[in-house]
Amino acid sequence: MHLRTSLKPLAWILACAATALSALPLSAAADTLDIKVGFAAPLTGANAGYGKDLQNGVQLALDEANAKKIQIGGKTANFVIQAEDDQADPRIGVQAAQKLVDAGVAVVVGHFNSGTTIPASQVYQTAGIPIIDPAATNPTITQRGFDNVFTVISSDAQNAGTAGTYAVTVTKAKKISIIDDRTAFGQGEADEFEKAVKAAGGSIVARQYSDNQTVDFSAQLTALKGVGTDLIFFGGLDRQAAAVGKRMKQLGINAQFVGGGVAFPPTPRSYEVKVNKKVYRSALRGALSAHAGEAIDEDLVASRAGTTLPDPAGGPYVPPGATRWGLNRLPAGPRLL
Repeated sequence: MHLRTSLKPLAWILACAATALSALPLSAAADTLDIKVGFAAPLTGANAGYGKDLQNGVQLALDEANAKKIQIGGKTANFVIQAEDDQADPRIGVQAAQKLVDAGVAVVVGHFNSGTTIPASQVYQTAGIPIIDPAATNPTITQRGFDNVFTVISSDAQNAGTAGTYAVTVTKAKKISIIDDRTAFGQGEADEFEKAVKAAGGSIVARQYSDNQTVDFSAQLTALKGVGTDLIFFGGLDRQAAAVGKRMKQLGINAQFVGGGVAFPPTPRSYEVKVNKKVYRSALRGALSAHAGEAIDEDLVASRAGTTLPDPAGGPYVPPGATRWGLNRLPAGPRLL
């Protein structure tokens, strides 16, 4: 397994480019070397917001790299993005991966969904092209022994695993329930959450299922209300997590709502959780508020493993690209520098 928590992605891009120069086209200027950096994510459909954020993050990093006038073989590297829309569909994701291979990219940053990343990474492995995973978290991605798969994000075993331990040791919940959307991501993190709950001595009293198009969770939540659940974990993306949280309130379900790495509360909050003598800190800012309005508030806890940035002194942090893309938050993509 190749999982490097201290990965410097731009260094890998340059290393990959250096070994692939003979296959890459030179620009018209003799002193410039164009290097294609592949990118794949959902750029249309329900997950397009995630994909565009990632694309902006990659473009920002490449612009910064180009400004440094990096030299490779005596030529100035010109990093250009080659983007493909995988539509969050595994079949189209494989097609997008093959397009990037055929285009002669030196490296790929992608995909967003675990369900597309898993089959697409096989295409890159066969072609010998490194892939940097910026967002997909299913443990399978890094557990197949591929030589060319690197990740800059923690896996579901860390994210949802920490949430499972938290549910038992911190909230002291006795009747823990799960809803998952049956995708590689949602089911994967739900499975890891369940493992961690049981490992910590807790038990799962019920598990309900949806799909990634479900908008009404009445049936699932009514069933969980019937067993008297006091904590519900949702495995899925924020739009549906918002629908779950909103319906919980409408049904009068007085249970804590725990989400995975993409479910954030609507107001800035921070957490410090001590598990097995390790302190887990996370600073969370709202992604659910746009979907749920005031429906979800302080009952939501979201898991996010890893190191958090300290609060900046002297006022709010203004992310790179904020003016360019009209953002009030950092583009959700790897900073490659």
